[in-house]
Amino acid sequence: MTVAQRRRRQLDEALVRAQATLTAAGVHVTAQPSDLGLARLVVAGERESVAMPSDILPLATRLLAQRLAMAWPGRTVEVRIPPYAAVQVGHGQGPRHTRGTPPSVVETDALTFLRLATGDLTWADALAEGVRMSGVHADLDDVFPFG
Repeated sequence: MTVAQRRRRQLDEALVRAQATLTAAGVHVTAQPSDLGLARLVVAGERESVAMPSDILPLATRLLAQRLAMAWPGRTVEVRIPPYAAVQVGHGQGPRHTRGTPPSVVETDALTFLRLATGDLTWADALAEGVRMSGVHADLDDVFPFG
């Protein structure tokens, strides 16, 4: 089994379990069978105070962090979502980060990252709620939400 096949199987299984968890709690939400769909289920669960299986938030976060890195290739900004992921993205015309602490950093918690990606939260609201950013290229307003 290839890495892509294993990831797809993990995603499919997580989607089924997240949907079942929400349905059992009386929350009826549908989502596309994708990484963004899984994030939407996690956000819906949080909104309705439904505890998801413990592996779903990390999986959704890692998948969307990978999606972010692929959509914005480069190394001008490091996006940190501790403890689940950290990716470097190309945003703006800044210097290419090669080692040490990068000049532009964005750090957020996993749920806020998923809310940004799904459009449940705007960049401005995320900053007001505690997303930390530093550096001239760290304003990722045009990156979110994911399409």
